[in-house]
Amino acid sequence: MRFLLLTYFFVNQTVSNDESTLPNASAGNFTEGAVHSHLIKLTGYMVLGFISIMTASLMETIYIGRVGTDELAAISFTFPLVMIMQAVSMGLSVGASSVVARIMGVGDTAKAKLLNTHCIVLVLSLTAVLGLLVYFNLERFFTLLGAENEILNLTLDYMQIWLLGMPFFTITLVGMTLMRAMGDAVTPGYLMTIGSSLHIVIAPFLIFGLLGLPALGLKGAAVSFVMARTVSFLSYGYVMVIRDKLLTFEMKGFFSSCRDISHVGLPAVASNLIAPVSMSVITRLLAGHGAVVVAGFGVASRIESMIQMIIFALSMSLAPFVGQNWGAGYFQRVQLALRLANWFALSWGLFAYIVLFVTAEFLVTLINDDPGVIQSAVYYLLIVPLGMGFMGVMANANSSFNALGKPLPPLLISTLQMIIVYIPLAMLGDYLWGYVGIFIAGAATVSVLGTVSWIWINREVGRKAPPDE
Repeated sequence: MRFLLLTYFFVNQTVSNDESTLPNASAGNFTEGAVHSHLIKLTGYMVLGFISIMTASLMETIYIGRVGTDELAAISFTFPLVMIMQAVSMGLSVGASSVVARIMGVGDTAKAKLLNTHCIVLVLSLTAVLGLLVYFNLERFFTLLGAENEILNLTLDYMQIWLLGMPFFTITLVGMTLMRAMGDAVTPGYLMTIGSSLHIVIAPFLIFGLLGLPALGLKGAAVSFVMARTVSFLSYGYVMVIRDKLLTFEMKGFFSSCRDISHVGLPAVASNLIAPVSMSVITRLLAGHGAVVVAGFGVASRIESMIQMIIFALSMSLAPFVGQNWGAGYFQRVQLALRLANWFALSWGLFAYIVLFVTAEFLVTLINDDPGVIQSAVYYLLIVPLGMGFMGVMANANSSFNALGKPLPPLLISTLQMIIVYIPLAMLGDYLWGYVGIFIAGAATVSVLGTVSWIWINREVGRKAPPDE
């Protein structure tokens, strides 16, 4: 917590809402000034937003843990589908932000705004189609994952409501990515905090039926999500349309923009889809050991995410920095940024593992006191975070490759990680040591692929930034 407060102190600078906050002004220009200062500022505000999102997710888990173990298992079954739904939109926004950041590196603000507009239209269209397809196949999907009886019914009740808020949540995530690519590191963090804070406040009233409201249980968590993310969506709309005027409302060149976005976006979508598909397989393996193991997995995943968010915030912060500097031809700044980010990821991963090793059981018991849930969650927290630092290195590499306009390496890395390595190792581990073997497979996989990613991205950037440059 002290680290987070210090980070916030250093990045909490006053940023006006006039033209100086807009792209190609100094506030949004990452091609000048100290590399570490830009990374701290970008990461600090992203951490602020991530803290709010992950805290809301963790608090929701705590609330649901008080309702029952079946409810915990039900929400854990939703993870793969939620990831799939977000993978498409976020993949396209990665494509758009890659192009936008490189365009901002050469100062073409008008074209960047046009790409923002076309990206929003594209994502909304695909989200609507995907949402309808998912809605009519929910029961089939969760049955394949191993959800049964009352847990299946609870899962369906939650997701049918959650899908109503998905477009709002998706556009806020896409808007956040595009605003950062345009050079605004500050606003996305604050806006993410608004929606997440509302979620935390609203959820207990609807879950437990406070102040005379009906106790909706798991449905209450879904309703509060929809309400909070609707407010967040409206906030992003105000900033992008009215305050900063980051959209042009012009469809000329839409198909050309889609082609530019798709160059990075489609491989990014494919890469993003690999993770939830493999997660579906892992969830199915865990379901074979009972609902309490799935519930424990869900609890531990959210605890881990609270600590993990800092290295993911850093990896996301690399994209606009790398994109702008690569577009401007400042290759050594990209090289330095990668080196700083990777060493921080490894250091933070070691620190996080020590913290979790000491506090794992205590943290789990705060959420649920079922012995089976506690046992499986503690095993997870003692094993999987061993690879956290390497996961950060891999995220840094993938984010940087996309920013360079080279989407195939992240796709290949994701394919190797999830399909070629993780799933076979998880099946072997499950056969040899049960669900503990699945956790061991996860830690081993990210450690190996993180090392491969480090070597690969350094070689790619080194071609443009030789040591004697």
